[in-house]
Amino acid sequence: MKHNFGAGPGILPHEVLKQAAAAVVDFNGIGLSLLEISHRSAEFEAVLDEAVKLVKELLEVPEGYSVLFLQGGASTQFAMVPYNLLPEGGKAAYLESGVWANKALKEAKYFGEVEVVATSKESNFTYIPKDFTIPADAAYFHITSNNTIYGTQLHKFFPSPIPVVCDMSSDIFSRKINVADFGIIYAGAQKNMGPAGTTLVIVKDEILGKSGRKIPAMLNYQTQIEGGSMYNTPPVFAIYVSMLTLNWLKSKGGVEAIAKENVAKSKVLYEEIDRNPLFRAVCAVEDRSDMNVCFVSENPEHEKPFLKLCDEKGIVGIKGHRSVGGFRASIYNALPITSIYVLIDAMQEFAERNK
Repeated sequence: MKHNFGAGPGILPHEVLKQAAAAVVDFNGIGLSLLEISHRSAEFEAVLDEAVKLVKELLEVPEGYSVLFLQGGASTQFAMVPYNLLPEGGKAAYLESGVWANKALKEAKYFGEVEVVATSKESNFTYIPKDFTIPADAAYFHITSNNTIYGTQLHKFFPSPIPVVCDMSSDIFSRKINVADFGIIYAGAQKNMGPAGTTLVIVKDEILGKSGRKIPAMLNYQTQIEGGSMYNTPPVFAIYVSMLTLNWLKSKGGVEAIAKENVAKSKVLYEEIDRNPLFRAVCAVEDRSDMNVCFVSENPEHEKPFLKLCDEKGIVGIKGHRSVGGFRASIYNALPITSIYVLIDAMQEFAERNK
């Protein structure tokens, strides 16, 4: 058995994989593969409708918001957001808390002025800045809720005088949020929702159409809303698997129930890291992520032997990002707590071997 701690594409529920595999051969008994039916067919339209319905139900999306399944990953949203929200000559505000936040603000600079309200770059993003003022004259304020590479997470969101745009790629559906606090939420599917290939966007309708820009159709939220996520051929398979995963989440009791599991998983793992003399967590305690647990060896020479031990025990995806080093345990919704205990056992065994 493999214990998949990969940062993304990440682990999916086994029952979802079985259903998806069956649909590739014969979708719902119609004698055709999901991969070869028309996206305009009644069968796929039912899938898309169900996926949108589940997003609204699980996140309690209020009226006045549209739910989209788009292509291009969260990285395309780095450009779509300013294209749609930032007027010519206008300003946007960004919180720089990691690599992806940095990439997002770089894209925004093509469209107007960018004010970085705060950054933790000087510490290699080991904490999330908190003491700053959000400029009321900016078109929007962009944040990243969870920093996959560095293992930091916003546990509380900032009150803002302007629309908040949030990249939730690595912690969407992992905890309760108040969608009404945001102008736009976007998230690549490949962490907690489905396979790579589609990006969830939740957008407050009233903030659109004010930039004064002429926007290419594929990058225009309004066009995508009017097309019902089907302005062009959508990523059929990725949306279907996302729908299955959201149904799985609903069957487990929804976001509130999975949040309790996620906190329990991260708690026992951080406790072992703090207790074990061979390992050390890398980021500020108050900003530790419940999704991506980053830690290093106190002795750099222990890194390769520990990775070898993990491999022997079926633990995969544990190597840290090159910019941080060490180890990263991504503990997304579908990872059972039993896998956490396998990792903890490996850490304890390694400590015994290296007293």
